Amino acid sequence: MSAQDLPIDLRRALVTVARSPRLLVASDYDGTVAPIVADPDKAFPHAESVRALRALAGLPSTSAAVISGRALKDLAALSRLPAEVQLVGSHGSEFDIGFVHAIDTDAKELLRGIISGLDNVARLYDGVHVEIKPASAALHVRNASERDAELALATVRADLARLPGVQVTEGKSVIELSVVPTDKGRALDIIRHQESATAAVFFGDDVTDEKAFRSLHGPDVGIKVGDGETSAEFRVSSTEDVAAAMAFLLDQRRTWLSGADAPRIERLTMLASPRTKALITPDGTVSWLCHPEPDSAAVFAHLLGGEAAGHFTIGPLREALPLSQRYVDSTMTVVTRWASLAVIDYLPHDVEPGRTDLTRVITGTAKAVVTFAPRPEFGQGQVSLEAVDDGLRVFGLNEPYVLRSPGVRWDITTDGTQQTAHAVVDPSENDIILEFRCGTEDLSPHPVAEVERRAQAEAYWWQWAAELDLPPLKPDLIKRSALTLRGLVHEPTGSILAAVTTSLPEEIGGVRNWDYRYCWLRDAALTAHALVGVGSLGEAEAYLDWVHRVLETIPGPERLHPLYSLAGGPLPPEAVLDNLPGYAGSRPVRVGNAANQQVQLDVFGPIVDLISGLAHRREERGIPHAEALTDRDWDLVCAMVTAVQRRWFEPDHGIWEIRDNPRHHVYSKVMGWLTVDRALTLAAKFGRTAGEGWTELRDEIADEVREKGWNDDVRSYTAAYDGTDLDAATLFVGLTGLVDPSDEKFYATVVATEAELRSGSTVYRYRHEDGLPGTEGGFHLCAAWLVEAYLLVGARPQAEALFAQLVAAAGPTGLLSEEYDPVAERALGNHPQAYSHIGLLRCAQLLSGHTLSGPSA
Repeated sequence: MSAQDLPIDLRRALVTVARSPRLLVASDYDGTVAPIVADPDKAFPHAESVRALRALAGLPSTSAAVISGRALKDLAALSRLPAEVQLVGSHGSEFDIGFVHAIDTDAKELLRGIISGLDNVARLYDGVHVEIKPASAALHVRNASERDAELALATVRADLARLPGVQVTEGKSVIELSVVPTDKGRALDIIRHQESATAAVFFGDDVTDEKAFRSLHGPDVGIKVGDGETSAEFRVSSTEDVAAAMAFLLDQRRTWLSGADAPRIERLTMLASPRTKALITPDGTVSWLCHPEPDSAAVFAHLLGGEAAGHFTIGPLREALPLSQRYVDSTMTVVTRWASLAVIDYLPHDVEPGRTDLTRVITGTAKAVVTFAPRPEFGQGQVSLEAVDDGLRVFGLNEPYVLRSPGVRWDITTDGTQQTAHAVVDPSENDIILEFRCGTEDLSPHPVAEVERRAQAEAYWWQWAAELDLPPLKPDLIKRSALTLRGLVHEPTGSILAAVTTSLPEEIGGVRNWDYRYCWLRDAALTAHALVGVGSLGEAEAYLDWVHRVLETIPGPERLHPLYSLAGGPLPPEAVLDNLPGYAGSRPVRVGNAANQQVQLDVFGPIVDLISGLAHRREERGIPHAEALTDRDWDLVCAMVTAVQRRWFEPDHGIWEIRDNPRHHVYSKVMGWLTVDRALTLAAKFGRTAGEGWTELRDEIADEVREKGWNDDVRSYTAAYDGTDLDAATLFVGLTGLVDPSDEKFYATVVATEAELRSGSTVYRYRHEDGLPGTEGGFHLCAAWLVEAYLLVGARPQAEALFAQLVAAAGPTGLLSEEYDPVAERALGNHPQAYSHIGLLRCAQLLSGHTLSGPSA
């Protein structure tokens, strides 16, 4: 029997329970895993059931058990199940072979009397035999005539079954008398507790299994084999059906845990409006969208949880691979094309605060299939859908969601928990316009025609891009990098996201999965600085306003956290979403980021360096010298220097946010030096008064870095004062000018970094143990730093070659994630990553001979 022959409602229930964070699969033995046979000693299990149970027990966060009426030693010998599958005998009273020693003297005496009495009954009738177990004895009548079987059972019920201290369990053609409590439901609960299971599946065929069925609750699934009254919700006909159901459950569980069919990270394309961000896969699935803000819960989390976590998919009725996916030039509108079909995706800009809109336009001459499956709260919110005139309404949430879809006829299906809408549409006569609106009940037509709204959204981007001063090297890719950085800006607040996503892994299947949907002081300053470098100043000015607002909430600048919510407030506690299997099975999926409680003393330097770059750019644009550095910006410079004065000598967790003890990181010291150095430069150029002791402080930090940061044994500046481990960020001793690039020690550091940290087309942050299991990819930003370092030491061919490899790592629409696996040649980490595009822009500018203010950090 195949899984497709199972009842549809059972398959839906198994699909749902397969997505439980920790699953327990348990079964009776005779009549479920093994068929009922005349000779109990030949009741061998179905090979398919054994394979399924063994495989289930071997999956992460999954356990398997068999709870049988047989004695445990007999069950173990007959079932041939591996040690990974827990065996429980004697109807749930026997958890281990040594159990018999736990029976007291009176119970043992009672058991001897029961065995003697059952032997006497068995001698009276042909085909009746006694099975002796450590704490019970059973009278089997399966092989007796119907008359003899009933007489034997009646004899036991009238006599031995009434003895004090005896627990009676009756099943098919058997009566068992126990001297200890026997309860399969209790046994199931014990295993559930031991395994911390969040859901259980139990298969059983006998009346003795009803206690287990009655113990099920919530998301649990009970499956009765055969006829008869039962508390189980589902029923199958035979032990072959059990094998099919177990195999189906295994397949669903394995698929859910592995994140099957995860699209390659570099092929994900970002949609952006001034406030909202989303990701679309190469085959037309909106796989990531959060509401109401990019750091809020996801409505579509397909990227981390597959279809069950929510998606909005459009594709051809006649299944085919897409021909292409690209941006409309200089915009954030994305077009996905198949033969005779195209989907145009964009995020409208003319929506009020608190609302999220997504528009999808289907055009062409071929029919398309649309699947709409919103799953708010990262797939944890249960929704129902209602088809109405002109669209769909979504219910079951704290706020309204609608999908305006005039002329579309929807078919709504359910998996028993969630509802999904499907439609087949024909755009040959008129384009099909789908408008998903979060935070409103309004299904009425928009007062502005869709084509005009799209033109308005696109004009926002191309008008901005047209004013940029971009380097001539790789112009299309570099323009896309600038647009990507602009797309990461959260315009309502002025904050800037480090990346659009959470928990895209640094190692496929690994645990290094972090939430990057927040505003890091450092990352945002670098992003704004990169945009200043291509001629766009507004983002830097808005971000600095955001920093000022954050400073108003803390007692002093030295108490700045490394990151904040987009609104400038504290982050929620870091938490794990157990309901999501993660990208390609990479768990845990995290929300929040505990790094906001770390000490990171490098954050002040990038802010002052940004102000320096901004002031110089203003002056280049003809702003009067006295106004190029505003009082408000100078106040912020002074605040950052004050922070350095108060804390630069402390150990910290560093730029890489290592979850280990703080160290005296060389990069953090260099950024402290940069803070004071740029402040002194600004004071001299723009007629400001430097603070008392600033010059001495700058020199003190530089002297300490030169003395304690260098290690003769490894011939390099090192990650921290107390070790010999290398760190790509240490290149900043030369990139900032603290050490002259012509200094032989800087050259030696570049050579050591190349030898130790570069691997083919990428550069790793470090190689030392950081307290976390697993590995990670190389960082695109680190590769960009090495490109700059190569140029500083006169190694232009190496710089050009590494830049070419960095360019080659970009996805088909020009986006870069955080990291790269040079062996598998695939992207890793959150996407798209501001750091990576900052590095790409910087390299193109340097290789093109553009003169910039400040280093890449």
